[in-house]
Amino acid sequence: MAIPYPHFIAAEKAAIETGLLAPSSPSSSLSPPPVILTQDELKKIAAYKAVEYVESGMVLGLGTGSTAKHAVDRIGELLRQGKLRDIVGIPTSKMTHEQAASLGIPLSDLDSHPVVDLAIDGADEVDPELNLVKGRGGSLLREKMVEGACKKFVVIVDESKLVKYIGGSGLAMPVEIIPFCWKFTADRLQKLFEEAGCVAKLRTFPGKDEPFVTDNRNYIVDLYFKKSIGDLKVASDAILQLAGVVEHGMFLDMATTVIIAGELGVTVKHKR
Repeated sequence: MAIPYPHFIAAEKAAIETGLLAPSSPSSSLSPPPVILTQDELKKIAAYKAVEYVESGMVLGLGTGSTAKHAVDRIGELLRQGKLRDIVGIPTSKMTHEQAASLGIPLSDLDSHPVVDLAIDGADEVDPELNLVKGRGGSLLREKMVEGACKKFVVIVDESKLVKYIGGSGLAMPVEIIPFCWKFTADRLQKLFEEAGCVAKLRTFPGKDEPFVTDNRNYIVDLYFKKSIGDLKVASDAILQLAGVVEHGMFLDMATTVIIAGELGVTVKHKR
């Protein structure tokens, strides 16, 4: 969906920097028309802003998904231009590994680099306290491992991802589980959040009646809430205490910076 993007200075500058808008002629006396950017173009603006935090010599966590892809592309571009050097990337999925390798980004893992300087990734939801829902792309376990090991975690989103509370979008909050007796585990997850009107659904491949399988050979149960689940840390502990659960998609108190691209330009929020 195209989103109106008023011609504010911040919006114009961001759009020009990402190649989405040509600089206006200084001789023109007419006011430029409003810029109309798609959701993906807003993601690209946020991603480029996030890459400004990257410095030569860093170990970087490379996120997964449509927004993070723009950041990985930009890092590869800056390496080719010689503007970044001695970068080591830690990919959060097989997909990102393939993308980064194709761009010539040197790659490693947490075994070799247990401390990550900076991670950049998207999010499916961001609440007012900068808590996140991630994993609708299916990479939540590896994302949480890498991003939990980083000194700084920069999250990039468009404004459609902002919610009043976790689960507030009405879309999935994923939980990675082992395949063994998945129905039993899904039922227990649903009962945990009965008061929030929870519905638990096994994720399947699009257009197929086959379970979606993660990079770790696990299944994902998506939880849908009709209202707030309350204390997020209590909810997190309750989920993780269930045998059969591997990890959930709530990233609590992890983001240090959130970059939001929206109608009025780019907003940067920092952890309080």
